[in-house]
Amino acid sequence: MSKQDSKFFNIFSLVLGILVVITVVLFALARSVGNNTQKTHLLSDPKYVAAVETRVGSGRVAVAGQDNAALAIAPAAGVAPVAAAALPVDGPAVYETVCGACHINGIAGAPRSDDKAAWAPRIAQGSATLYKHAIEGYQGKGGYMPPKGGRVDLTDDLVKAAVDHMVAKAQ
Repeated sequence: MSKQDSKFFNIFSLVLGILVVITVVLFALARSVGNNTQKTHLLSDPKYVAAVETRVGSGRVAVAGQDNAALAIAPAAGVAPVAAAALPVDGPAVYETVCGACHINGIAGAPRSDDKAAWAPRIAQGSATLYKHAIEGYQGKGGYMPPKGGRVDLTDDLVKAAVDHMVAKAQ
């Protein structure tokens, strides 16, 4: 081994040794600071302990075959419950709030409401088929129609009224 290699090896070993010592000192300092600030202060703070007990104590388990009525989800204190979206009242309202999201611009392969050529073969299949596809959903080569347009809380009669509205627009 040459003199230069030996000198480089000694300096490199010294630098590595210093870095290891600095790392060990930093870890020890971090542990010391963490033990002094986290455990002592947090566990002696009654508000913190009460908050943790509240969160941990609220865990409940539903058991099959037993009465789990007491496990109903209660709204948080001070938070107003969110009202469900109002149900449209007729076919045009369903079209505007639900169907139009795809059928106005032809999204996901949906035939545009004003495209008579796209609607003609669908209308030729008959109202029963159109109703079935609108209510149950449809997967075709041209696109995807989710059941009830993705608004599963709609009644079948409202969906049928919306279909009738779109057919009237397309004729």
